[in-house]
Amino acid sequence: MQLDERKKLRGLKRLTSSLKYACDGLKYAYKNEQSMTIHIIVTLIVITLGIILNISSYEWIIVILCTGIMMCFELVNTSIEAAVDLTTNEYNEKAKVAKDVAAAVSLVFSITSIIVGLIIFIPKVIDFIRSIV
Repeated sequence: MQLDERKKLRGLKRLTSSLKYACDGLKYAYKNEQSMTIHIIVTLIVITLGIILNISSYEWIIVILCTGIMMCFELVNTSIEAAVDLTTNEYNEKAKVAKDVAAAVSLVFSITSIIVGLIIFIPKVIDFIRSIV
């Protein structure tokens, strides 16, 4: 289907196509990006801890935002890397900068999310340990 024809699509068919493409992107990132796999595993651990430790609604909102934003940054990083790789097969300093800075965004937010998680979970873990001792 040509690009012009796809732009004309409306309604449910366009929506389902868009959702399929988004799911394809998620599958690609999960299968090909180790960082995305790690983020998914950590997210499952955090959700489990949140349930066990009975975190508050506000804490859930923060946890969900941190995990969701982190995965978004990882997806953007993956797309930037793919776009840069598409433009050149040769070493290019600006291509390196684009890829390194995109990776740095994920790193900075990962560290931020870890700090937020520690602030939320350390007091809950301490209280949990006190309650069973």
